[in-house]
Amino acid sequence: MAAGIQLPGNGETIDLQQQVARLQALLEASRQVHSTIREEEVLEQVLRIVVRELEMAGAAFPAAGLAYGDELPADASALPSYPLDDREGRRMEDLVVAPPDGRELTLYEADFIEGLALQAAVALENARNHKRNVEFARVQQDLDAARAIQRSLLPQKLPVIPGYSLAFRSVTCYEVGGDYLDIVVLPDGSILMAVADVAGKGLASAIWATSFRSAFRAMAVTGMPLEELATRMNQHHWAEGEEARRRYLTAIFLRLQPETGELVVVNAGHNPGFLLQPGLPPRLLEAAGTPLGLLPGMRYSSESHVFTPGTRLLFYTDGLTEVFQGDEEFGSERLMDEFSKCPAAKADVILDALWAAIERFSEGGPQGDDMTALALCRGIDSTEMPV
Repeated sequence: MAAGIQLPGNGETIDLQQQVARLQALLEASRQVHSTIREEEVLEQVLRIVVRELEMAGAAFPAAGLAYGDELPADASALPSYPLDDREGRRMEDLVVAPPDGRELTLYEADFIEGLALQAAVALENARNHKRNVEFARVQQDLDAARAIQRSLLPQKLPVIPGYSLAFRSVTCYEVGGDYLDIVVLPDGSILMAVADVAGKGLASAIWATSFRSAFRAMAVTGMPLEELATRMNQHHWAEGEEARRRYLTAIFLRLQPETGELVVVNAGHNPGFLLQPGLPPRLLEAAGTPLGLLPGMRYSSESHVFTPGTRLLFYTDGLTEVFQGDEEFGSERLMDEFSKCPAAKADVILDALWAAIERFSEGGPQGDDMTALALCRGIDSTEMPV
């Protein structure tokens, strides 16, 4: 008499020969369901095995809308069902099987389908993980490309301004960001500079920053007064629609006549710029109006200064001040203090010192916002060329 295996609670037995055949069949079925990394193909393979190899009338994954063989009855709740759970116990699918002629499954059939469902669950989870990994890699590739494009939109070469030192730095919080910085040399020899910050962070803000750049450059080359430029930029952004209004911008504009040192500034809801002039207390270049795109019909005013030898200026976005050490914020006052203490007349050295001070304050903590700054210095000797 052949030896057999009896499962608890069931009078049926599977003899050893049947058990070996079952294991061989299950091994082949496992190989088939693991032969693909596409989710739908895994499920279709399982349904084919159930119907063809076990000669079931039909089988289906109702949640996925997949079926094979005869159509299952509208009420399939009485049919045998086998869960496909992931490693965390979360339900992914349910395999529903319709035995032929409505009979009950044999012990061999039920045991085989249960083993097949376990293998199918592993294959399905692997397929879903692969799909997520492929999608993540594609998104990451797109973000890397977007970052390279955004970096290419920053000034690639600074203008050489005799007697002045100019530098900027821009570091995004994520792959791309909403900070914007531009420097445009106008036909009359004056230089137009802008630092702006789109509300929010990430890809959506980066898209609006790029849109802002196009409009800014188109208007800048006309040579219109800064007040008019800010007014038109505000109206342009407002007219872009509801989504643009949610992504309003703060911006600060500067026009410099290098030979005379004449400086004109318009601040549209941005952080105050810092102006340090020899023998005078530090001056804040405060906002003269609301952020761009927040309210229609806004008018902006400018303020003028003489950028005398020894003067320096700093424009920045709030990522430099909204750095924390616990609950304490770096803040604009600390930034002004660090800027005032910088002895160097070289703009790049000043930015190095500011970033080092922020790094010390945050104790190496993660960056929480985009950080952009522009520094402009005029040497004591107005004939000195920047290094």
